[in-house]
Amino acid sequence: MVIVQPQDFDAAQLTAQLRARSAGKAGAIVTFTGYVRDYTEGQATRSLYLEHYPGMCEREIEALCETARQRWRIEEIVAVHRHGELAHTDQIVFIGVASAHRGDAFRACEFVIDALKTRAPFWKRETLADGQRFWVEQKQDDADRTSEWMDTQPNA
Repeated sequence: MVIVQPQDFDAAQLTAQLRARSAGKAGAIVTFTGYVRDYTEGQATRSLYLEHYPGMCEREIEALCETARQRWRIEEIVAVHRHGELAHTDQIVFIGVASAHRGDAFRACEFVIDALKTRAPFWKRETLADGQRFWVEQKQDDADRTSEWMDTQPNA
């Protein structure tokens, strides 16, 4: 399940749904929730505006989830990503993976969030507490992590 929406989400409810959909087959559920934080060193963030490419964004996230399904033994996966103007400390993204084994769940969850940061068509504009606004550039570390995942063999 992939959802891209402006509304907030309930991580506990999403986890409960993931557990119910895995119908007792999952021995592990791993989740990741990302929040708006201070992005600029030494400066307070007021908000983060996330722009996205509707349709294409959902397809790319679904493709990442499908890659995770092919690489690791997982039962269910859910990805929710928000767009629009988000305040400091608001939730941005939720990734949940259910698997029979924790290792597969951890690797699949980490893969999806790492690859999502560089592959899904989102653009971030940060607004600082002093009113300064600018578009956030992709970090080389994020691109490197995605490349490492793409080079990793399935079930490694």
